Amino acid sequence: MFTFLIIIIVLALIFDYINGFHDAANSIATIVSTKVLTPFQAVLWAAAFNFIAFFIFREHKVAGTIANIISENFITFKVLLAAVIAAIFWDLLTWYSGIPSSSSHTLIGGLAGAAIAAGGVAGINTHPIILAALFMVISPVIGLIFAFLITLVTVNLAKNSRPVKADKWFKRLQLLSSASLSLAHGGGDSQKTMGLILTAIWFYNKQVNGSHASVHDMNMPGWLPLACYSAIALGTMSGGWRIVKTMGTRITKVTPLEGVCAETAGAFTIFLTIFFGIPVSTTHTLTGAIIGVGATKRLSAVRWGVTINLVWAWILTIPVSALVAAVVYLLIHFTTG
Repeated sequence: MFTFLIIIIVLALIFDYINGFHDAANSIATIVSTKVLTPFQAVLWAAAFNFIAFFIFREHKVAGTIANIISENFITFKVLLAAVIAAIFWDLLTWYSGIPSSSSHTLIGGLAGAAIAAGGVAGINTHPIILAALFMVISPVIGLIFAFLITLVTVNLAKNSRPVKADKWFKRLQLLSSASLSLAHGGGDSQKTMGLILTAIWFYNKQVNGSHASVHDMNMPGWLPLACYSAIALGTMSGGWRIVKTMGTRITKVTPLEGVCAETAGAFTIFLTIFFGIPVSTTHTLTGAIIGVGATKRLSAVRWGVTINLVWAWILTIPVSALVAAVVYLLIHFTTG
């Protein structure tokens, strides 16, 4: 039993690491494309603030939401193992293809698919899944609107400044906006892995120690946030170069001013959702913000063909991850008895 717990913890931290390099593009794409930092400097900058989030986010509402996806009667190591394997599979596949998909949604899909395979619809609590599905649409729209408005205001304020001087200042400001986005990314995405591991620890205590406490009453072990923030920061340091080009240049060209606006809008949106305990996709949110920035110039400045392809990847993430997790669960179930 303890061996299964260790395996799930290790795989969950590997997923967290993959999440870091998969989503590194969110934090560094615009700052690299505007040449404010070199790629190496950018990943170090982003990784540092991913880890600093450990000292900022002391509440873990998002982790609680993730831990609530599977109905307690159907939580088993087999279900959790299938979920994390499916999440790792989809993250690696989309990273290899250069598609900035959501690590959050692949984990949610994996948990839901494995739980449904184990217990049918009764195996899941629908509220957190519906919430995640709604914000799959809402968060990029919020990011788009914020970015659009922030860009219009910023352009208006900077219109009388000398272009060279303004560009210099916005390059400096982009260090702050990128740091804020990395802070939000670390604070939100690390908690999703915490929720998975916390669920595994709860099940272990139930089976071995006969604990009757609800998963909602679990106290967060002191080592768990530190391990998750460290894993995602190390992953970010590895970079996600296949996705950087998509996020930084293929959706729309961005200047330092536009990079500041997109990152500020994305960070604000994610901070807001973390406060309410809603697991959202950093990738989706920043993509919406970049589109919002591009739309202030003209709608044709956004490469809608690329954007539509990304949307299809987003739509498929939860159902494909759920299907993979269900298949993996059935394989584990029938081979182990």
